[in-house]
Amino acid sequence: EDEIALFERDMKEFWTEFKSVYGAEQINQTLALRDSCKEAIEALSEKWSKKLKEGDLMIDKIQEYKNEILQQSKCISEKEEQLAEIKSKLSQEEEQQTKLAESIQELKEELAKKMEIVSSKDKAAKEKVERLCKSKVLFEERLGLEIRRIHNEQLQFIFRHIDHKDPDKPYMFTLSINEKGDYEVTSCTPPLDCITEFQLKVRETNNFSAFVANIRKAFTALSYK
Repeated sequence: EDEIALFERDMKEFWTEFKSVYGAEQINQTLALRDSCKEAIEALSEKWSKKLKEGDLMIDKIQEYKNEILQQSKCISEKEEQLAEIKSKLSQEEEQQTKLAESIQELKEELAKKMEIVSSKDKAAKEKVERLCKSKVLFEERLGLEIRRIHNEQLQFIFRHIDHKDPDKPYMFTLSINEKGDYEVTSCTPPLDCITEFQLKVRETNNFSAFVANIRKAFTALSYK
């Protein structure tokens, strides 16, 4: 407390001496200058305070823009992943379509070949049937044979004048052309044990006249039993 009192006394002495030296006018000028500086400082402080607030707002805005950009970047990244997935699926579908088109083309070519083979077989079968029909007169005259065309492009061969006790008794067998284009006996009345052997032989030799003659001989031999 003594030191404070001493300091106050020294300040009063300084202020009295200052006023006596500079006078009231200088003091007033100093005070005016002080007030002017104070006002300038307050104005500058207010200006910079406003600038700081604007800066804070700008920082907040920049942060908001950064967050928005990050969000958009994340969205773009997700879209790019989705696009890459779609491209991959499209590529797989295109590959599958290419394979499917190749498979379809192969099937078309295979079908065309099969149709050509079937057509060729049908043509060969029809030609055989036609040749048999053309031989009808010859067989009827020489072997007492009647040939009939029945369902499914089959030919029925009917022999008579075999059984001397009953010349009108029919002995018959039915012949067709199978899928391989070979002769095939589908029925035989009365049945002959040797019919399978005759069928194999005519497939090997293609001598149809001998085939018919052998069957007639077998029927004749059977009639004497």
